[in-house]
Amino acid sequence: MNTLVDLFGQVQQALFESAMQPLLFGLGLGNLLEDGFVATGWLMVGLLEIAVMLTLFQALERWRPVEAVTDRAAVRVDVVYTLIHRLGLFRVALFFTLDPLWDDLIGRLRVAGLPAVSVDDLWPGVTDIAWVSFALYLLLFDAVQYGLHRAQHRLGWWWQLHALHHSQRQMTMWSDNRNHLLDSVLTDSALVLVALGVGIAPAQFVGVVVLMQLLESLSHANVRMSFGPVIGRLLVSPRFHRLHHAIDEWQGAGRAGGHNFAVLFPLWDMLFRTARFDPSYHATGVSDQRQGRDYGRGFWAQQWLGLARLVGR
Repeated sequence: MNTLVDLFGQVQQALFESAMQPLLFGLGLGNLLEDGFVATGWLMVGLLEIAVMLTLFQALERWRPVEAVTDRAAVRVDVVYTLIHRLGLFRVALFFTLDPLWDDLIGRLRVAGLPAVSVDDLWPGVTDIAWVSFALYLLLFDAVQYGLHRAQHRLGWWWQLHALHHSQRQMTMWSDNRNHLLDSVLTDSALVLVALGVGIAPAQFVGVVVLMQLLESLSHANVRMSFGPVIGRLLVSPRFHRLHHAIDEWQGAGRAGGHNFAVLFPLWDMLFRTARFDPSYHATGVSDQRQGRDYGRGFWAQQWLGLARLVGR
């Protein structure tokens, strides 16, 4: 593991010195070299994720697809969303806009007396072991994601944005990042605030994000796959998550109950009684699409229509 980490660091340093550093100096942004080095790491992580998707996940989709892909144009739009998010374009936009605000907010709250919470300090000698703290952070962020996901469906105004994610009738491994940009701003900001609040180390945060993103891509994949009666209750599978996207789950307003909100661990769905484990593969989408509601075909149309739904048009 240390060898892989060292190799990653060496490649990151080489890429930064050969490409990112000259680019920042050329743009007159030499004061952002440290942040540029971090951005280089995120770019490499995104490229590795896409490589896994194009090799392993795509092979799975070809092996046992749930349905034939007949609308490749819709899938290509999802690829655009994936590239924007996984290659760091969205993250860079947040860095120059909202991240400084969240850093300042947490700093002010600390000065005002907000206690510093660290998972590593909960049980000295146990929770400060790297793999133990990493597992606890995974549980923590997955619980936060579960809560955010429930809110996306329960709050009518938020559903108007999140419905775009569910409007994909041709769900594939690329569909995870198919989100309205304002929806992504809200969820990413919440995760950043939690990360700042609990003081997770940057390297661990990257690891948590990477693992969650890869498993989310797998859970959206067009593949007939469950993880069995035991592991399937420990880890979200493509079949488990496809039930969440079933077209009859969402009756327009997104408030008709719903199931399988968890990102990584079905534990949260079982705990709050929102889990479904029936062995079926449903058509995906939002029910009002059957009545002709248009969620947009292209990227910009989808973004505009999301804003129109948000203001009640």
